Amino acid sequence: MKRVAIAGSTGSIGTQTLEVIAESKSQGDELYELVALSVNSSVEAVIVQAQNFKPKIVVVANESARKIVAKELAITDPKIEVAADVAQMPSIADVVVNGVVGFAGLSVTIETLKAGKRLALANKESLIAAGPIVAPLRKISGAEIVPVDSEHCAIHQCLRSSQNVSHDVARLLLTASGGPFRGRTKISLEKVTIQDALKHPTWLMGPKITIDSSTLMNKGLEVIEAHELFGLDYQCIDVVVHPQSIVHSMVEFRDGATIAQLSLPDMRLPIAYALEYPQRSAVSFGAIDWTKLSRLDFEKPDSDTFRCLDLAYAAGRIGGTAPAWLSAANEIAVEAFLAGEVQWSQISVIIEATMQHHDGLIPTQVEDILEADKVARRWARDLVRKEVAS
Repeated sequence: MKRVAIAGSTGSIGTQTLEVIAESKSQGDELYELVALSVNSSVEAVIVQAQNFKPKIVVVANESARKIVAKELAITDPKIEVAADVAQMPSIADVVVNGVVGFAGLSVTIETLKAGKRLALANKESLIAAGPIVAPLRKISGAEIVPVDSEHCAIHQCLRSSQNVSHDVARLLLTASGGPFRGRTKISLEKVTIQDALKHPTWLMGPKITIDSSTLMNKGLEVIEAHELFGLDYQCIDVVVHPQSIVHSMVEFRDGATIAQLSLPDMRLPIAYALEYPQRSAVSFGAIDWTKLSRLDFEKPDSDTFRCLDLAYAAGRIGGTAPAWLSAANEIAVEAFLAGEVQWSQISVIIEATMQHHDGLIPTQVEDILEADKVARRWARDLVRKEVAS
């Protein structure tokens, strides 16, 4: 029985991980023990989760929210410890699912790998921002990353067909749905609404990731993450738009063969894969009815209209703290858009302007990443304020 901890348990990845655990149990398989949950401040939702799954620890980052959770669970489930620090979670788990949104997930990534445990990683920003710091932690005995992002999970599966990845692989092909604005022109996107941007055609995700998908920044971040996860140079990582979201990514090998992973869009499949690896889950998620699948389309991304993709490639090639700056600027720009402060078309403008101030720092410790994130956010907020004032 695997002991599972979930960081960001009330978000999209967290709730679907609980569904995987519950589905396995309903099939009569006692495969998982849920030992820890963590949230920032989602009081009511995490109380219900704790009462249903009976973890040993519930971590609540927000102090006032933590007091409310502790008071309620002391009455209904007094054996559950309520804590403030996610560092406790890896010590009691075999697998930690990092479903935290944004840079806030960095501490979960670092603490899990330091503890020599498996990290089921859905929080791309922590690896993107802190790649040079995370890389040596992956060499710790027992530490491993199994990606939960559907694209990187697909590549992880495809690479299992090779015994020598560095020798055999020609390129990685990350597929992108194209988001809700695929085929649109720059002019037509000048006045799109928040509701327009949140209408993803194939996936049901949280608002931040959905907006990233609409700008193609999500795919740009995934390019950097693929570089960090699999060690291939950026010239060997391509993006192809695939609107059906059936082919989740592909690997092209030196002999011309391309291997792809296909399934219906269902995040529970990569979550179950990360929990069960190297075995396969006995519960099926996303199986395809091949009599109803009529076509698979592919096209080049429009990097002229969707500037964020090229901005991500550029930051990745610069390296150092540039990806941390990119991630931070993007978070601020997306927050400003969701708050109605800037237009959708200004997201890439704010990011690009922020990156012009990048200081070229090469990080050697976590504090360097934290400082880079702080400085980049300050520049991005200043630019947002200027956009609002203009």
